[in-house]
Amino acid sequence: MTRTLVVIGHGMVGHRLVEQLRARDDAGTWRVEILAEESRAAYDRVALSSYLDGKSAEDLGLAGSDFLADPLVRLRLGCGAARIDRAARTVLTTDGTELGYDALVLATGSRPFVPPVPGHDLDGCHVYRTLDDLDGIRDAAVDGAAGVVIGGGLLGLEAANALRLLGMRPHVVEMAPRLMPLQVDDGGGQVLAGLVGDLGLALHCETATNSIIAGPDGRVAGVELGDGSTVEAELVVFSAGVRPRDELAEPAGLARAERGGVLVDDRCRTSDEHIWAVGECAAVDGRCYGLVAPGYAMAEVVVRQLLDLDGAAFPEPDMSTKLKLLGVDVASFGDAHGTADGALDVVHANNAAGTYAKLVLSDDARVLLGGVLVGDASAYATLRPLVGRELPAPPERLLLPAGAGPDAGALPADAVVCSCNNVSKADITGAITGAALSDVAGVKACTRAGTSCGSCVPMLKTLLGECGVAPSRALCEHFEQSRSELFEIIRVTGIGTFSELIGKHGRGLGCDLCKPAVASILASLGRGHILDGEQAGLQDTNDRFLANMQRNGTYSVVPRVPGGEITPDKLIVLGEVARDFELYTKITGGQRIDLFGARVEQLPLIWRRLVDAGFESGHAYGKALRTVKSCVGTDWCRYGVQDSVAMAIRLELRYRGLRAPHKLKSGVSGCARECAEARSKDFGVIATDRGWNLYVGGNGGFTPRHAELLAADLDDEQLIRLVDRFLMFYVRTADRLQRTAAWIESLDGGLEHVREVVVDDSLGIAAELEAAMREHVAGYADEWAGVLADPVKLSRFVSFVNAPDAPDPTISFVAERGQPRPGPVVLPMPSIRPDSEEVLA
Repeated sequence: MTRTLVVIGHGMVGHRLVEQLRARDDAGTWRVEILAEESRAAYDRVALSSYLDGKSAEDLGLAGSDFLADPLVRLRLGCGAARIDRAARTVLTTDGTELGYDALVLATGSRPFVPPVPGHDLDGCHVYRTLDDLDGIRDAAVDGAAGVVIGGGLLGLEAANALRLLGMRPHVVEMAPRLMPLQVDDGGGQVLAGLVGDLGLALHCETATNSIIAGPDGRVAGVELGDGSTVEAELVVFSAGVRPRDELAEPAGLARAERGGVLVDDRCRTSDEHIWAVGECAAVDGRCYGLVAPGYAMAEVVVRQLLDLDGAAFPEPDMSTKLKLLGVDVASFGDAHGTADGALDVVHANNAAGTYAKLVLSDDARVLLGGVLVGDASAYATLRPLVGRELPAPPERLLLPAGAGPDAGALPADAVVCSCNNVSKADITGAITGAALSDVAGVKACTRAGTSCGSCVPMLKTLLGECGVAPSRALCEHFEQSRSELFEIIRVTGIGTFSELIGKHGRGLGCDLCKPAVASILASLGRGHILDGEQAGLQDTNDRFLANMQRNGTYSVVPRVPGGEITPDKLIVLGEVARDFELYTKITGGQRIDLFGARVEQLPLIWRRLVDAGFESGHAYGKALRTVKSCVGTDWCRYGVQDSVAMAIRLELRYRGLRAPHKLKSGVSGCARECAEARSKDFGVIATDRGWNLYVGGNGGFTPRHAELLAADLDDEQLIRLVDRFLMFYVRTADRLQRTAAWIESLDGGLEHVREVVVDDSLGIAAELEAAMREHVAGYADEWAGVLADPVKLSRFVSFVNAPDAPDPTISFVAERGQPRPGPVVLPMPSIRPDSEEVLA
């Protein structure tokens, strides 16, 4: 007979509980009713900040969280619980429905704690908890203005990063003497403060918040700190901790913990045998846990009881965390603060490099108890599973960078590799060999390891290798060759189209992986304009329209401004174009001016104005050279020792239009003060009094890192030759969408191998690489001008194929961030039939 389970709350833990129950309940003994207060199905709150960095709500949604295909699960969105009647075993929902239950699980999570300081309820005060909260923060953000985050813990730094992504200047106020006081110690906090301070955050540690100051309009105008000083601010985000959502417990007569939370035993059962609690609302033996891994463990415990399966009680939770906050690695695991009797610390701090590592050992220095990593957490995947075990190597070796310490073979079979999903090394290696898994995606699907926070993914790759699985280099299912192998095939054979390549060396019709990759190779080898013939159909949206698509469906236009140097006349043209086409303008971090809000049919008209004024495409849309940033060098700066502006212009004009596996950025600094931030670029140049130092492999991608020195004290011509070789070696050998930093790390020998090839010419290909670059320079042509000169290419630039001459006047265009609201404009575009070959192509 089918019984009814009611789950109140649909966060990550509530979703996991229902998902696991349905996966194991083959007999269909439980029918599940889920009450979800939010209007969205469960989503990944761990990755919440990525919502403001380009991901959509759909991207964050957990797989299968809508349960649409499951007849035994009903998800009620926008519907919470108002009251529990334990005697009648019913739940009254907020929409007035009464649901009976045989078992009830509280998964209500937690709510943000807002300190009761004066002004906490002013317009402009926000919390950081849900997607709706982030929508509110985004709507209230003021570009360039200051915003204050109250709380310097994990979520506080996430909130500060959110403000930074929205163009604001974040201040962080923390009562403790350091940031992230629960995760890192004083030494780690000091390094962390330096790293995030360098990123533009203003820190106010060891101080309280006295009040939120109101402006004349009744909105937030600032924050008064505990020392009496004030910080002007347009927006305040409270991130001062959370409190368990236990408000349903007391009216229902359920026991609560002394410090809040629904009191449960080690099997997550409340004082009522028919009711359980899991996740942040549950206080196991009086203690609440604010991480997803303990919540998942609670869900597992309850599922086994609901299905009458054998199972242990709630285990000692793994409170380890590994995060990337504002691009900075932070990890803590085990007894990170060394609270055990006789605990010993082994510390390695490198303030110059911005790294800190501490291991906590037993009193005999043989057993690893915990640790803290800041700035470089690459050792986390190996160290965390070793907690509670005897060290496999001297502690100082364990603190060395990844690759220098012990490998996966040092882990015992029962070591938990994925703490989020409680997956051991034996589980993973058994799945790899038993199911003949060949890649990380297969391991994830089979074991669930790596599907939550993702910190164990590097270890999954290592374990594949340990099991004898050679990583596949195939570009995709349609080509067995790697990108670099396809590059050589196209270069040597002279193949000029995707159809010819896949016909001779691949199979099928191609896909979204191989088509843009091959298009990039063809462009790198100068095989025509990227919108010529068949090539146009290979491009992604940005390359297809030679502009960056924005989230509102319009496009941005970024003309090239070599070295950031621009004449007053050209500045006036940019202003006039922005005014006439009602575009939003922003100065980019690469010393250019971005024009936002252009519709597809407006792009050629904008380009015509710009090209006629001497501008050309800045390739902001392409996997190509973007910018070469520059300081003012010897022209103006009293510290400059070389002409950085002239060199930046020379480099940008030489490498403009160079198509590569990923975007390329560069910088030239006129002295060691590094105002052009050259060491954060794919290749960067820093002046010395003896010439130029060349750095390579830095970038600001998902794993930001500084470039490393390739060669020093170069004259102008030596520098150009080495950059020619480096870029062409990268273009030829890197994988698709592989940044220079990851490419260098993937090479046997890493940077030293690059130095041998590029500087020492160990492979004897330097002359060929230089000749290839000279060919690129000689064959460069502006892509915008190429479109303007070709009626067939121009015909592609229409929003609606059945209305090529003007946009539909019934379409409404919405303003963004102060951008004027454009009205319909009649544009002189070439007329084409909707069924013409040009459109269909």
